[in-house]
Amino acid sequence: MLPVLTCFLLPFGGGIPAGVLLAHSRGLAWPVTAGLYLLSDIILALLFEPTLRLLVALGRKVPFLVRFGTALKASSQQAAARYNRAGAGPISLIALSFGVDPMTGRTAALAAGFGPLAGWSFAIAGDLLYYAAIAFATLRLSTCLKNPEAAVLAVLLAMALIPSLVRRLRGRHEN
Repeated sequence: MLPVLTCFLLPFGGGIPAGVLLAHSRGLAWPVTAGLYLLSDIILALLFEPTLRLLVALGRKVPFLVRFGTALKASSQQAAARYNRAGAGPISLIALSFGVDPMTGRTAALAAGFGPLAGWSFAIAGDLLYYAAIAFATLRLSTCLKNPEAAVLAVLLAMALIPSLVRRLRGRHEN
């Protein structure tokens, strides 16, 4: 189980398809695999929260960080508003975490005034939805292609290309 958890702790999206296929090859049931992914999110939250709090504390004293914090808050609110016109509420923060990553979701939640428990709950909920979509796609593709490496490559390509395509289509629709 530790190698699967290690894959999920990788700081890029490629850890999900690799971890899911590794878990599948070792006979781990999907609830166990999802639980390992949740554990990886909790570990990352425990590591990231002190760093975030330190930056907030320093951001009140260091001029560069004051400007950075102000820009980050505005950027987070703008990003959250893209997901929900009402602003950075729970649903938009979950969507932001799904669309970007849980650290960005937590940072936006802090900027919106949510504490650690609520902020990480929203961030992890969005990330678990993302995990579910990627895990399902990886397992289905692996079954269809009969080649785990090809499935991982296809999922990684989709993870890289689909957000860009959606932004491009959304831009055409808004014009």
